[in-house]
Amino acid sequence: MTTSSIDVGRVRIRPRAKNRKPLWRRIAKHAVLVLGAVLMIYPLLWMFGSSFKPESQILGTANPFPGHGANLKGYISGWSALGFPFWRYFLNSFVICALCIVGNLLSCSLAAFAFARLEFRFKGKMFAIMMGTIILPFHVLVVPQFVLFRTMGMVDTILPLVVPKFLAVDAFFIFLMIQFMRNVPRELDEAAALDGCGPLGLYWRIMMPLCLPALATTAIFTFIFTYNDFFSQLLYLSDTSKFTVPLALRSFIDNTATSNYAGLLAMSSLALLPVIGFFLVFQKLLVEGIATTGIK
Repeated sequence: MTTSSIDVGRVRIRPRAKNRKPLWRRIAKHAVLVLGAVLMIYPLLWMFGSSFKPESQILGTANPFPGHGANLKGYISGWSALGFPFWRYFLNSFVICALCIVGNLLSCSLAAFAFARLEFRFKGKMFAIMMGTIILPFHVLVVPQFVLFRTMGMVDTILPLVVPKFLAVDAFFIFLMIQFMRNVPRELDEAAALDGCGPLGLYWRIMMPLCLPALATTAIFTFIFTYNDFFSQLLYLSDTSKFTVPLALRSFIDNTATSNYAGLLAMSSLALLPVIGFFLVFQKLLVEGIATTGIK
């Protein structure tokens, strides 16, 4: 026996040579990946760099770097350009996002627990109807919902944006939690029943701690969807003091007057920080929740 081959009886087994691709193919592959990454990141670089440029240089060049004449005037003017300090719009967005997260976590987890662990009449039909709402276009519900909320006097408040979240209207998150809860062994239900836990005790003491990755995934996506939502907030909010970040950014562009592009780009750069920070903090739970959902 040598270091390059192994004799097994009369058969000599040689180590298999690694099937490595030619160097030029690997270089070409990495070049394409780098080019794709640059194309994806370029708009963000241009936005961030242009936020430091003078107003007259923003639309005159595709160079993302501010170069000479860089200043903080865009951040200074943009922070108070709309009549209120921009932190007010951040606060409005954070309040709505927090309430939507709490609503989705409670309502969607309760609905998922009922479908995943309980037995009741018409369970299969109700589950099919719930899943069917995923393919229902959002625009079909806009007019009926607006008429309903206007009749109830909720227009120009945050209630139309928050109240539905407490009624388990997001079928995607319900299905996500159902798939996760189905992976929890049924023996835990029997053990909890022997200890005197009812359905609510099983839900709160057993399922909620075990479903932390799925709950984190729901919270992260709810925050991102709500924070970036523009249409619903534009539809129900008309008071400037109640504007959220997307509505405030839209206010920088005026079709009848001079637009403040420097302030717009500066505040847009700041608006990205909460989403990026939220994702980085909960990245581990997010990946774990997506990777383990549906895997038995």
